[in-house]
Amino acid sequence: MRKVAIFLLILLGLLVFSANDDNWKTAKRNSAGIAPNPQDYSEAVFQIYAARAYSWKNYFATHTWIAVKEQDAQHYSVYQVLGYYAFFDKPVLSIHDDIPDRYWFNNLPNIIYDKRGSEAAQLIKELKDLVPYYPYQQTYFMWPGPNSNTFVAWVARNIVNLNVELPATAIGKDFIGDEFFAATPSGTGYQISFFGVFGILVGKAEGVEINIAGLVFGFDPMDFQFKLPMFGEVNLL
Repeated sequence: MRKVAIFLLILLGLLVFSANDDNWKTAKRNSAGIAPNPQDYSEAVFQIYAARAYSWKNYFATHTWIAVKEQDAQHYSVYQVLGYYAFFDKPVLSIHDDIPDRYWFNNLPNIIYDKRGSEAAQLIKELKDLVPYYPYQQTYFMWPGPNSNTFVAWVARNIVNLNVELPATAIGKDFIGDEFFAATPSGTGYQISFFGVFGILVGKAEGVEINIAGLVFGFDPMDFQFKLPMFGEVNLL
């Protein structure tokens, strides 16, 4: 066991020091061209994005955020948790008009949820009503949470019709505070979690996931995928 622990520490060290840690000030942050242009698209839009985390953390984790555009609006509002705000004693929950589909510091975002029109308009209303009650607006821990993925998972659990499956690499999604039992973010199952450090999740959308120290191992029979730390979802076909 001791040899395994030493090996894992050495591996982590190599990953950290071998990562391409580009200066965040010059990292790519422009639009990926995924979201509809608000100048050309009048309907409401509700989207959730995921991108690999910045620097060495991208080996293990993704960052998720919510982007919305109301009917006839000429801009998007982006809801996300930004951990570095904590260093300045600012609330970590950020709600700003912004580019919805930015590269996350050189990492291409993927859209994992997309609703338009009347469905999106209803979700936006519920989101705006719900967000003031997010319990960790002043608290951030990269591991095991609460972090950016904790926020998106919390929103998903508390909006009935927001059935989203978060990536297996969204470390922090299984942090449910001092509770030990909750619905899955997709709303299609249930999970047991001990402070996001250990837990088991079973859901129709997610399949079966076992969380060990925040790292997810699992199998999704519906999509025929394995779920592995670092790799995330691995398609078998």
